[in-house]
Amino acid sequence: MKVIQIIPRIRKGGAERIVLDICNELSKRQGVEVLLITFNDDNGYPFLTDNLNWKVVPSSISLSMLHKNVLKVDELQRTIDDFAPDVIHSHLFESEIVSRSCYYPKAKWFSHCHDNMKQFKNFTLKALFDKSLFTNHFEKRYIVDRYRKNGGTHFIAVSRDTLSYFEKSVDFPVTFMPNAINYDMFYLQRDYASLGSKVRLVNTGTLNDNKNQILLLKIAKELYSRNYDFEMNLLGDGPNRKMLEDSVAEMGLGKNVFVRGAVNNVQDYLHNSDIYLHSSLSEALPLSNIEAMAAGLPIIILDGKGNRDLVEQGKNGYMIYEQDVNQFADRITEMWNDKSKYRDMSIYAQRFAKKYDIKNYVDNLLNMYES
Repeated sequence: MKVIQIIPRIRKGGAERIVLDICNELSKRQGVEVLLITFNDDNGYPFLTDNLNWKVVPSSISLSMLHKNVLKVDELQRTIDDFAPDVIHSHLFESEIVSRSCYYPKAKWFSHCHDNMKQFKNFTLKALFDKSLFTNHFEKRYIVDRYRKNGGTHFIAVSRDTLSYFEKSVDFPVTFMPNAINYDMFYLQRDYASLGSKVRLVNTGTLNDNKNQILLLKIAKELYSRNYDFEMNLLGDGPNRKMLEDSVAEMGLGKNVFVRGAVNNVQDYLHNSDIYLHSSLSEALPLSNIEAMAAGLPIIILDGKGNRDLVEQGKNGYMIYEQDVNQFADRITEMWNDKSKYRDMSIYAQRFAKKYDIKNYVDNLLNMYES
């Protein structure tokens, strides 16, 4: 079986990480040949691309409602024709609309829904008076037409929220298949006998408004005001980094909270932490939560809809349904003050995360490709 995986670029992010894990695991399977295509040479995960058949194919399209569309996909079309794939699997909307501008009906096409892509939202009269909504509808009409010309597509939804969204938005098959992680990379056999009084908190993600790390600083301030012994590490980079660093200083948290920036050894930070916090306003299915649980960290997370699939309340962590600083702080202290409860939740979190192992995921993915 010959498989093409397409994503616009390899920057640090959940979608990019799962694509690389899929490619690496598929490459280990007998009788499977994989080609990874990106549109530029960005690479936030060089340690995951060393053994991959990866080709950079500059490609783009520009749609116009008044003029002729500009399609720069000739090299991509040649690459697809030369590789002659049985499966073409695209990730993120840019690769959706660019890849479908090529023509290759011999392959089975799969569309990976890492989030509720806004372009697929159903048309309403409001779109007639909103330029961005009308543009989204125009792009949807274009890409649905291209799906049909290539023999259709099969959507893969990573959360139940995303599944519901696409079942209402498209007339193509949609399968629920939550993303996965390299479980062995993140797993740690924890030493619960050595737990002390200081709780080590961690968060990973792009530092932006949606990830909402400012809430984590407010939680840290509340813990500080309670004279609680803690350390918090924020892993990631983004437009809000300076604001967060300034806020740490202004709030007097310089000895407790550390903005570490983008790191390649996320698993090492997880292995040296106790509880994972997540503050995103909206999510599809955050791999960072699963990675943390694989490392034995119970999770305390803000409701982002798509991450509801990841919490069994009081067993592997807690879902907080409002941006309530006191609720977060209460859950942290409650869990950490009862070491027996913490141990049970940590063990259950690892058991829960095992269901999301990339090996099992690729087994199911290959079954889907073949069927």
